[in-house]
Amino acid sequence: MEIFPGAVHLPRFLSLAEQLELAERCQAIGNGPTGWYVPTVRGGGQMRVRMVCLGRHWNARTYRYEASRRDHDGRPAPPLPPQLSALAVRMAEAAGMRLLPDVCILNSYDAAGKMGLHQDKDERQDTLAAGVPIVSVSLGDTAKFIIGGLTRKDAKTMVPLASGDGFVFGGPSRLRFHGVAAVLPHTGPPELGFDGRLNLTFRQGASPP
Repeated sequence: MEIFPGAVHLPRFLSLAEQLELAERCQAIGNGPTGWYVPTVRGGGQMRVRMVCLGRHWNARTYRYEASRRDHDGRPAPPLPPQLSALAVRMAEAAGMRLLPDVCILNSYDAAGKMGLHQDKDERQDTLAAGVPIVSVSLGDTAKFIIGGLTRKDAKTMVPLASGDGFVFGGPSRLRFHGVAAVLPHTGPPELGFDGRLNLTFRQGASPP
């Protein structure tokens, strides 16, 4: 379902069995030795999600990708498992795009979790200029995903992202402002066995050329 040119919603892309397997893998990563932390951004405020970055670490203070979590505990970023990369490639292909991800940002939202309106523009300029897409995967509770235009003031559209949904935005939509306005409690499949929402966003261009 195309929301804007280059912005494609893939409802119910993952079966329940695939969601269960992916949720188990994500929880194991988040609860592992280099797992969840709450990023502190420029100015000292804390984000309203728990995060772990795979492949490369996104530094919330410098807005740069790095090999280690210098803004938190100094540990090296965990590797990006090939099974997760393959899922992102498959979703991008389903939306008619191509992605070779080198990073995945895994976010965990509780009932009060949100993500302010922002652009994802910290990847390399060559991939941004080429419109290489971002692939987002949702698990658990439904999110009110907001996507607008290329300026913060442009009109915005709300897309409910349910468990198992994919969302791909690239090409002319690669730099659209977007965010999560709210998470709707108790809307996810009870079989997943957790409250809240897990979100994986895959990007290309986090590693040096």
